[in-house]
Amino acid sequence: MDYSAANHELWNVIIQFGYIAVVILIALAMRQTIKPIRKTMLPIAVLGGFILLFAKQIGIVDLDENMLSALTYHGIALGFIAMSLRTPVQREAGDESKVGFRSGAVIVSTYMVQGVTGLIITIGLAMTVMPDMFRAAGLLLPMGFGQGPGQANNIGASYQSLGFNGGHSFGLSIAAAGYIVACVVGVIILNVLRKQGKLNADPDRGQKTLSADYLDGGASNDISESIDKLSVQLAMIIIVYVVTYGVTAGITGGIAKISEGLAGTVNTLLWGFNFIIGSALAILLRFILEKLRKKGAIKRRYQDNYLLNRLSGVFFDIMIVAGIGCIDVEDIRGLFLPFILLVIAGTIVTWFHLRWVCKAVYPDYYYQGLISMYGMLTGTISSGVLLVREIDPQLETPAANNLVVGSSFGILLGAPVLILVGLAAKSPAMCFVTLGLAAVYLLILDIVIFKVGRGHK
Repeated sequence: MDYSAANHELWNVIIQFGYIAVVILIALAMRQTIKPIRKTMLPIAVLGGFILLFAKQIGIVDLDENMLSALTYHGIALGFIAMSLRTPVQREAGDESKVGFRSGAVIVSTYMVQGVTGLIITIGLAMTVMPDMFRAAGLLLPMGFGQGPGQANNIGASYQSLGFNGGHSFGLSIAAAGYIVACVVGVIILNVLRKQGKLNADPDRGQKTLSADYLDGGASNDISESIDKLSVQLAMIIIVYVVTYGVTAGITGGIAKISEGLAGTVNTLLWGFNFIIGSALAILLRFILEKLRKKGAIKRRYQDNYLLNRLSGVFFDIMIVAGIGCIDVEDIRGLFLPFILLVIAGTIVTWFHLRWVCKAVYPDYYYQGLISMYGMLTGTISSGVLLVREIDPQLETPAANNLVVGSSFGILLGAPVLILVGLAAKSPAMCFVTLGLAAVYLLILDIVIFKVGRGHK
């Protein structure tokens, strides 16, 4: 085998990861040393992604965009599997499961608000000034804002294969804009609320991290075997992901045998939403391991919540940098009008919808719940936590925890989104059907939010 630089396949992976590593360190240095950047609270991975995109545009780096797209695709699934493997701590049980369910309803209802808004905009453009506009493109707003670059990458690429020119980059651009909204607009909102006397400034904000009990799952995770704990966590994550591949392949293969027409629509979406299957399998594995441990078949709890948190963070950071670096500015040059309209409308409707529903779900920590959800539903969980720690530095309220627990319920409640995404892409007429179904599901979710239980104190 040739180990020299002439073997491009051998060294390309290392070179591409090298680019990602360099921009992350540059972004870290810039955030620590440049005060205006630090004040925006822009996540380091997002800043690194924009640096990588800029370097690509001016020709400094030669990116393998296929590889970066693959990292974005796999990163979201691996990150969610790592999160789903974590052992729930005691305070996530009992009454908080009810709030977790309602938090999931808040998350998915916001997807529906964003989706309805997005479809109205793109259908309206297609019927007026942009007759060639891909009408289902409005659903990339909840994919980018609500779910981040992973799903924006997957669904954008799917829509591009169905005729939406530039759909891949358009989806990733929406996600990148969502991060800016989460961090910049989120900080502006915090400052306005402080000036209005609704929030208390804290000089020590953001200094305390999650407790050891939360990170460790409240149990000893000692593993005496001669293997690193991190290796065990990675092994479980990879095994679940391989099984996810097998299960998804089995389902899509079975659908193809039953109906080629159905397979053409559903199979692409199943592969795009494979993180849902992966999360479900990770939860199943966690349940099996816990049952075996209680029966004495195994003696230790092998999941380490701290390491699983760190691994999910690594996967998501790589996904974010790679996703933003994948954006092709040329692809969206003719889509600036829908892009701007979707971003502005998404920013506004997300805020006003959350202001309404969070009063019902989080009456005892309204602003913490509102700010955290706004940060997550325009950016990611990390941006939601960043914002809430500005007003809840010691994470004394359940707001940050609700993001994680609510996301788990959101995966289940969000399953119909898969159907709507595929349905809208079938034809212009089906976009109107999708719009109506999304509005109905939004109404159902809002009824759930206001009628099921009371907010947790």
